[in-house]
Amino acid sequence: MSKPLADRVAIVTGASRGIGKGVALRLAADGAKVVLASRKAPALQKVADEIKALGGEALVVPTHVGQPDQIKPLVDQTLAAFGRIDIVVNNAATNPIFGPIMFADLPAVQKIMEVNLYSAFLLSKACLETMQKAKYGKIINMASMAGLHPSPGMGAYSISKAALIMLTKVMAAEWGVFGIRANAVAPGLVKTDFSQVLWNTDDILKAALAKQAVAGLAEPQDIVGAAAWLAGPESDFVTGHVLVVDGGSSI
Repeated sequence: MSKPLADRVAIVTGASRGIGKGVALRLAADGAKVVLASRKAPALQKVADEIKALGGEALVVPTHVGQPDQIKPLVDQTLAAFGRIDIVVNNAATNPIFGPIMFADLPAVQKIMEVNLYSAFLLSKACLETMQKAKYGKIINMASMAGLHPSPGMGAYSISKAALIMLTKVMAAEWGVFGIRANAVAPGLVKTDFSQVLWNTDDILKAALAKQAVAGLAEPQDIVGAAAWLAGPESDFVTGHVLVVDGGSSI
């Protein structure tokens, strides 16, 4: 079978579950050496074991990407183990509040921005030097349809994802000269632990499904292919793009 990412090294944040886990498994299947980053080592180790059982190579680096001082160690350990970084998937996200932004307090909003936006900026920037030397890099930011259209009850999250989309475009514009492509994936509602409060609430689920052109609630695997394509060589002439994967809900 083809291994389009053979000899590539990828960092995936939020890799212990959901979309991040699915992306990590797919990149490994495509031949990449995958560095798994998330807060909890045991959950990451389970993903690493799955990758190794399939003949892939994975490195576990427990990291709280919302803490700036943990970004450099993640990059340093990756380079020490593999000597290069070709792909960064900024997937880690949080949303500790639900409701109108008029009731959101600053610490909660700051936490959302630290994990959803600042971590992507800091990790991508920390990988810039090695990508510049290689004259190659793929940055994939896991955004959301909430970043393109306000999502009821998730205002602060929507703001963070809108900012992430603009960060993607700025990085694409400024770093293309170095051979670096930056793109975003914008899923709609996906059945993950992260979004459980949404798809477990009947009114929200019905409203979401009613907008879709394609029936059914998306699973993480429905999003994985988009990230894999952006990571691979077939998308080398694509940058600054937001790839919407929403079952047609935005139409």
